[in-house]
Amino acid sequence: MSMGGHNDNHVMAEINVTPLVDVMLVLLVIFMVTAPMMQQGVQVNLPKADSKAMTPAEESVVVSVDKSGKIFINKDEIPAGDLRNRLSTIFVSRAKKEVFLKADASVPYGEVVRAMADIKGAGIERLGMVTEPAKK
Repeated sequence: MSMGGHNDNHVMAEINVTPLVDVMLVLLVIFMVTAPMMQQGVQVNLPKADSKAMTPAEESVVVSVDKSGKIFINKDEIPAGDLRNRLSTIFVSRAKKEVFLKADASVPYGEVVRAMADIKGAGIERLGMVTEPAKK
């Protein structure tokens, strides 16, 4: 029974969020599984550290130092004394000056610091250290 003669047959418009949540969870799982496969670079044994994970940006530059002391920019091996010049050339036209550094756990600390100095000397504003999560 309706009071005042109004019709109660109006349409109720509500958003059903359950399918949206289902799709978002599926996408999250897909990205979590595929993201580690997209990392490129040289195989090194990384030191363990308690820190939050960093996500590399698009077109990121990864400088790697392997256990024998060889230096790589992404997958290309370069002479040890040429790191600063190569990075300066790469970043001359880029607005975002960011490099990720991966070093094998067995590399002497001095070599890692030398690589960091060359990276900073090339005008790089942000340097990210790539580590593996510490096992507890």
